[in-house]
Amino acid sequence: MENKKFTVTDDLLASKGQRFLNFVIDLFIIYVIEISIGTTIILIGDLTKSDAASNWVSSLSIIESFFFGLVTLFFYYLITEMYFSRTFGKYFTKTMVVKHDGSRPIMKNVIIRTLSRLIPLEPFSFLTADRGWHDTLSVTYVVKKHDFIAKKKLFSEE
Repeated sequence: MENKKFTVTDDLLASKGQRFLNFVIDLFIIYVIEISIGTTIILIGDLTKSDAASNWVSSLSIIESFFFGLVTLFFYYLITEMYFSRTFGKYFTKTMVVKHDGSRPIMKNVIIRTLSRLIPLEPFSFLTADRGWHDTLSVTYVVKKHDFIAKKKLFSEE
């Protein structure tokens, strides 16, 4: 009796178009989250008659805004990929993140994956290779969800 293990194959990998659309959608969602947080802080400041909160948000420098964006990006990817194995972008493109054996990524994989996204020009690394740097460094794959589930189910029936 042969003991075979499931592995992610190239036919399951998300296309470059799907990956790019994931990136664009996720950037838009992150931007909306940033605007929502800033607006909420300003509204709370106005309701509590605290000008300090409103002034703090409106006086952020470009560098401070950039770092606020990085923190938002970090927590967005960390939370969504840790709990759902997919971001909103991946939800819309019907893709998901898995490990090489088809299992869900563990926290270590997701943290490495998320930190790797902070490398300059990293979002475009998947355009020149089959997998982006955040995939290779975290040993994860972005797969087409329905194809992946069907192939994994077929594998388990064998």
